[in-house]
Amino acid sequence: MAMKVIPVSAEEGIKLLGQLNQNAKQIDAAFEVESELGAHGLIISGDEKNINSAEQIYLKLLDGIIQGADADSQLVKYLTNSSIEHDVEDMAFSPDLICINSKGRAVYSKTAGQKRYVDAIRDNELTFAIGPAGTGKTYLAVAMAVKAFRAQEVSRIILTRPAVEAGEKLGFLPGDLQMKVDPYMRPLYDSLYDLMGFDTYQKNLEKGTIEVSPLAYMRGRTLDDAFIILDEAQNTTPEQMKMFLTRIGFHSKAIVTGDITQIDLPNSYSSGLIGIQRVLQNVESIKFIHLQAKDVVRNDLVQRIILAYEQADKKKKNKGKS
Repeated sequence: MAMKVIPVSAEEGIKLLGQLNQNAKQIDAAFEVESELGAHGLIISGDEKNINSAEQIYLKLLDGIIQGADADSQLVKYLTNSSIEHDVEDMAFSPDLICINSKGRAVYSKTAGQKRYVDAIRDNELTFAIGPAGTGKTYLAVAMAVKAFRAQEVSRIILTRPAVEAGEKLGFLPGDLQMKVDPYMRPLYDSLYDLMGFDTYQKNLEKGTIEVSPLAYMRGRTLDDAFIILDEAQNTTPEQMKMFLTRIGFHSKAIVTGDITQIDLPNSYSSGLIGIQRVLQNVESIKFIHLQAKDVVRNDLVQRIILAYEQADKKKKNKGKS
């Protein structure tokens, strides 16, 4: 039996092992090794090849901890699965710190797909993120916007989405216009509250440096020196998509997010998100990122549900072809 020691402080070692040693239990079970905290660091015992695999996981977690990220069980599962499946890109991934939220917790990319997404936002004026629910499309976009706003790289944040009902007719909604559109904007509010805190968000809202509004309000405007996010873009028509993209002004950065498997437009309308990649594929400073089920960072059940839907869609397409 071989043994390897990763030199870490006691505090780092405790974080690596996880709450109630949950991280160590996952890694030990995946690679048939034993992990424990010793006087000189984290000790891994077992077959030499398995030790090297486990060490790789711990070093990636340690890299994230040093940056301020959490070594949570979800990240451990992602890294161990990537190692077992020998996914080269995913195995090369390390957590990437984005910002600190209002509760003092680190916000960071948790998968290789999310890392590509964050890098694309940094390097391009316009980024499209297309993928299933739970992959962090909206939250990471808002996190990058908040980071740029705090660093004074932009003077305002503008968040918008089409006010389309998700397969239901809600009927008449009471109150003024703002109260009517608030339910559609709630996911964007939630992200801002978590990242900025309610008081900071409210102050900036009153000053006009943060704006959350329906897509229809964007017509006729030119948005300079702003971080602009169009959420739920699968529910835009091609005309609305063109209208939004031509709002981008000087010194601005834009992100478009959407899930083309959850289109709520009436049958007579086509989604503006589906054909846009063909239209803009050769335009400079535009990047398309496609997130997948393995990038889901919600409850494991969500990932399994998405995979089940993907398999059902494949069977349906194959049946149609035959």
